[in-house]
Amino acid sequence: MTDEQQRLARRYADSALARGACDAVPFGIADICFDPRTLLKCMYGCPDWGKSHTCPSRPGNPSMDELRRMFERYACGIVIHTHDKALSQRISFAVEAEAYQDGLYFAFSLSDCAMCATCAGFEGKPCRFPHNARPAFHSVGIDVYRTVRNLGLPLYPLRDAEREEQNWYSAVFLE
Repeated sequence: MTDEQQRLARRYADSALARGACDAVPFGIADICFDPRTLLKCMYGCPDWGKSHTCPSRPGNPSMDELRRMFERYACGIVIHTHDKALSQRISFAVEAEAYQDGLYFAFSLSDCAMCATCAGFEGKPCRFPHNARPAFHSVGIDVYRTVRNLGLPLYPLRDAEREEQNWYSAVFLE
């Protein structure tokens, strides 16, 4: 990552921290670990498969190779860490909007959707918030575990969901 890209990403990381993120870490695109096997975990393990509007199973979704080519066009970005799914999404949307207003018109956030208590897709209805719906990291072929661990952030399978704090991650890709 160039010094300019580092400064840019640091600026938006500071914005995410000010909005309540536990951590916000700049990355260069080379730090993102792509692995199409993430699709297997979606297909065979996620109860949302084929239902959610942000799911990779939706009709017309780009292939993993197409998604990788799209995301590799970005230069840098930030990974946002919280312990609350909805907060992670709100912060990533706010940072994406801020970057867009600053002239980075291709800024794009990835965040596991928390807009609705129940996705309208589960009821066969159109998305209630199509302008805010974004896919999750893993659904676009990114190995979230390897990526965030390489950035020094915690992520591990929960052994006791009642006692362990969950880690939620979103990201904002910047040009």
